[in-house]
Amino acid sequence: MSATYADLRKDLTRRMDTAVEVLRKEFAGLRTGRASTSLLEPVMVEAYGSSVPISSVGTISVPEARMITVQVWDKALVKAVEKAIREAGLGLNPSPDGLTVRVPIPALNEERRTEITKIASKYSEQAKISVRNVRRDGMESLKRLEKDGDISQDQHRQYSTEIQTLTDERIKRIDEAFVSKEKEIMQV
Repeated sequence: MSATYADLRKDLTRRMDTAVEVLRKEFAGLRTGRASTSLLEPVMVEAYGSSVPISSVGTISVPEARMITVQVWDKALVKAVEKAIREAGLGLNPSPDGLTVRVPIPALNEERRTEITKIASKYSEQAKISVRNVRRDGMESLKRLEKDGDISQDQHRQYSTEIQTLTDERIKRIDEAFVSKEKEIMQV
């Protein structure tokens, strides 16, 4: 294996794995009817004259299956945290209780579950496209390496097969993640 191909393979693997990781993060943000701290991660709170992540003004926890609590550190920010959650477009209705903001997670109806599944499907399709784009870049790099005389035609064929295998493995992971998320969403 030539040094240039080893570097290329390492780069392609890293980029494909990043696409899969981004998908996992997007899936974590999808509401499934079960409480999860990741649901509030994108929420930004107006505090001390700037917009900060909710995790920097309080501790987020899940005391029960359908409840998220935010233990706010500064009493003056309780209203701001409540407002930020309400306006985040997550369909949640927080209620303050002293320094704690309680966020009950409502059960999802069938229509909403189907909608969320479609969103998850779109996310997984975007991840597959990213992986395929990385593969295309890899194949173009192989053509350049062969043209420049850095690798032989046989090596080109062998490396192309390896890149395709990398791609197939990542696509399989994406499909498995989607099937798992779909089950989670549709579970009543």
